Amino acid sequence: MSDHEQAEWPHAEGPVTADDLAEGVRLVVALLRDPAAPAADWDRPAGSLEWSCWETAEHLADDLFSYAAQLGPQTPAATTHVPFVWRRTGPGKPANVVFAEREGGPEGLIQVLEACGALHVAMVRTASPRARAFHVFGTTDPEGSAAMGLVELFVHAEDLALGLGLDWEAPAAICARVLRRLFPGAPPGGEPWATLLWATGRGELPGRERLARWRWDSAPRS
Repeated sequence: MSDHEQAEWPHAEGPVTADDLAEGVRLVVALLRDPAAPAADWDRPAGSLEWSCWETAEHLADDLFSYAAQLGPQTPAATTHVPFVWRRTGPGKPANVVFAEREGGPEGLIQVLEACGALHVAMVRTASPRARAFHVFGTTDPEGSAAMGLVELFVHAEDLALGLGLDWEAPAAICARVLRRLFPGAPPGGEPWATLLWATGRGELPGRERLARWRWDSAPRS
């Protein structure tokens, strides 16, 4: 990494790691186990999303499961996901493989999220650096998969915090590493969490409009 890059993202030294992903899972699970969360209305919209908080947490768990599964095959398909059965519960609802039993309440839902997060961490930690995983934004490697999982964790935690009335801010150092890995076109030098929110269409930066459309660059780096 050059001195110029260090100056742009002073917290971004090193790659995105399985430890970063494990810390992201831990922080989001702790957020959702806040004493105020169980009594909140999980059927309220999650932030600016049309999905409810329950649906958003299920979608997050499903993302982490899917990212773990994509790293599994020794010869992954180059043009599509591992062919699980994806199902929607209604028009406009997220398409998931993973759902949580309603009878388990929020704590059961959080356990599902925590378990799927652990699967993703384990796959990132044990996969060969040469492993590849399909994604519609571009086939990726284990580091890219970890970074993608962290984007899902942090921005959906923001959605859930807004819907459930909780306080949330993602850690700057991990956000900076994620930005360097997935969003090379993001404006450098600012506060990493605010920049990640901007890069995912959830916030504004001085002199820049909120993004209506966005995507990351998950291609493996040389």
